[in-house]
Formats: sequence, C-alpha cells, structure tokens
Amino acid sequence: MSGASVLFDAPGPRARSISLIASLVGGALITGILGWVVWMLAQPRESGGVKVAPILDGSRWDIFSDPVVWESIGRGVVGTLQAAAVAAAFALVLGVVFSLLRSSEIAWIRIPTAWVLEFLRGMPVLLMMLFILLVASTGSFWAVVIALALYNGTLIGEALRAGLAALPRGQREAALSVGMRTMQAKLLVEFPQAFRQMLPIIVAQLVVLLKDTSLGYIVAYDELVRVMMNRLASYFGNKYLFSLFFVCLVIYLAINLTLSWFARWLARRTASGGKRGSRTRAADDTADPTRAIALAQANAEARRSENTRGGLV
Repeated sequence: MSGASVLFDAPGPRARSISLIASLVGGALITGILGWVVWMLAQPRESGGVKVAPILDGSRWDIFSDPVVWESIGRGVVGTLQAAAVAAAFALVLGVVFSLLRSSEIAWIRIPTAWVLEFLRGMPVLLMMLFILLVASTGSFWAVVIALALYNGTLIGEALRAGLAALPRGQREAALSVGMRTMQAKLLVEFPQAFRQMLPIIVAQLVVLLKDTSLGYIVAYDELVRVMMNRLASYFGNKYLFSLFFVCLVIYLAINLTLSWFARWLARRTASGGKRGSRTRAADDTADPTRAIALAQANAEARRSENTRGGLV
C-alpha cells in the first residue's frame, strides 16, 4: 500500500469526473485570457490622437535584427551575471562567518552578532545600495555587490546555523574525542554536513540574489534592466518600449527558471542521498564526516599501539 493511499482515499468515478471538468474549465479560461491578451496586443493604438501600429506589428520588433542591439543586451546580461556571481561568492563566505559568530558559545560575540544580523536583515537592499554608494563612494558595481552580499549573507548564515543546530550532538562529541578542537570540529565535521543539508535553501537564496541585481538600475549600474529599459528605450523611443520589456522579461525568466530548476534538482538529489555509481559512492563514503572521524580514531589508535611497541622494544 502506498503512502498516498494511507493518507487519502482513492478518488472514485464522481471525483475523477469533477476533476476532469475543473481541468477543462481552467484550461479553457486560461486559453481565453491568453487569446484576449493577444487580441489586445494586435489592435492599433492611439498616442496623442495619432494612430500607431499595434504592438504585435513587425515594425515594433525590427530593432532585434540589428546585431548592435544584441551586443548591448549581451553587455547587460554579462553585467547582471557578473554582479550576481561576485555577490554570491562574498555572500557564501559571509554566511559561514555569520553562522560561526552567531553560534558562538561566548555571549559577547553571539549577542552583538545577532543585533548586526537583525539590522542587516531589516534594512531594504535598495537603501543599502544607496547608502554604500553615497557614503563609501564605491561606485555602482561595488555598491550592488556589497549590499547583496551583506543581505544574502545574513540569510545564508541563518540557514547554516539552523543546519548546525539540526545535527546530532554525537557528531561534535566524536570529533572532540579524537583530539579535535571546537573550531576544528565545527569546520571539518559539522559544517560540511550542515552545508549539504541546507544546499537547496542556499541555492534558492542565490536565485533571489540574482533577481535583486535589477535594483542596480537605481544606482546607475548597467545591468540588464537598465541597459534595455533605459538606454535602448531612450535611444529607440517609446515605440519599442513593450518589445524591449518583453525580451528583457524572457531573458530574466530563462535565467531564473534555469537556476530554480537546478535548486529543485539539487533538493531531490540531496534528499535521496544521490543515486550514483559504486565508485562515486565509495568516494562519498570516504568523504563522509562520520567515516572520517572513525578513520581518524583508527589512525590515532594505530599510532598509539606503534608507540607502545616502540617503547617496549
């Protein structure tokens, strides 16, 4: 008997017919809405009492046959990905540091860190970008990167701290029993396991970080939105405003949906423990922190026995 049949009764003929009707009605409703939107976009427009071509007319999309336009769009995509990559790297490092400080057993380290994290989490990212740009005069790129790294680093740090708190207590005790210090046990034994458990959440937060790079528009950073909706729209005029918006939306959706798909795949992969070949599983077994502790303890006992035999000889 499957788990679903335990929690829910199998649908009968009436329930299946109702579900089919609801699906057909929902599909027809969505199709009707999409058809209405397409029909509206195909209608002629008026601007200042003058009729202009409809949005779906080819004259509103001819700029995308120009390679120079795509070069500008490519620079915007590169600017977005560059800021996201650098901010993500700093956010991961800050997340580790914040989780270490926040989980410290020393009160005068743990409590001020909690205050700082609450302040960074409560401050809007846009205001943080403006503050860094106006006060530190870092330039638009570093204003975007530092603000995104600080904000997302706090969230990643809290996720890692939750992962550390969820680990069995025996992990640390086993590490300490073989001679590791508290910091060594946390970095070499606990953190790898917590990072693996929280990896889907961390990747999902990095997707949010990528979306938030669009806020760089306000601080004059040339990311995708600013390049397309400001520079290109100002150069070509309002006639191409919707077409530029649509292409910008498609590019963002393609990037973000790819990362979201990767996050879901990673969540399934980590939840199932990863079904890979025997050679990969053997490598994972040697890299597992629990097995590493057992190997370290066995090596320590072997060294002690060798020293004992050497002393007897």
